[in-house]
Amino acid sequence: MFLTTLSLSNIRAALQKPLPGLAAQIRFAPREAHRLESLHVPPPATARVAGVLILLYPHEGEWHFPLIKRVEDGLVHSGQVSLPGGSQEPGESLRETALREAWEEIGVTAAEVEVIGQLSTLYIPPSNFLVTPTVGCVERRPDFHGDPREVAELIEVPLRALFDRAVVKREPWILREITVDVPFYHIGSHKVWGATAMILSELSQLLAGEAAPPTNLSEPVEDRND
Repeated sequence: MFLTTLSLSNIRAALQKPLPGLAAQIRFAPREAHRLESLHVPPPATARVAGVLILLYPHEGEWHFPLIKRVEDGLVHSGQVSLPGGSQEPGESLRETALREAWEEIGVTAAEVEVIGQLSTLYIPPSNFLVTPTVGCVERRPDFHGDPREVAELIEVPLRALFDRAVVKREPWILREITVDVPFYHIGSHKVWGATAMILSELSQLLAGEAAPPTNLSEPVEDRND
């Protein structure tokens, strides 16, 4: 199946399949003992619930989705590339949270978006968030308006980038004073890693029809730096 001709019905069908969950997420997890352990145990009762949106839209003859680079505000995920999203408010469903945050952060109204599915929930230890991704689509490229208080840059990503082996990299990084092997998607000048990369990994497996878990759940993505 060519991603440039992937139809909305194909995407809907993929999202009806059993979710690969951890088997897909762990491929892009930083290779740190604490992070890997956190994926195999229930999240703490104190975890804050959040929702993010993967918004698919047609642009230049193929599917795209937006990522945002967050402003440098001193918070846990300051300056990182992420999906639009944030904390759940009282009385909201997680889908409503994702849609509200997309409106607040990138100017896409809920009325524009057709929700077509959800992905597996993922716990993020540094911020103590329990995040559920919602997948939605719109008929045409939105007129994006990033909120300057939260969004430093809006990044439009072709869906095919998730299937390009050349953008999958690994590097040793210093995280919390420890050297950690970090897998990421190198998209343009941006390194998309951590929870965002783990979520996108699950989406790519679903769309590729690779719902079966790999043999070794602890095996990271291949090194593509050479």
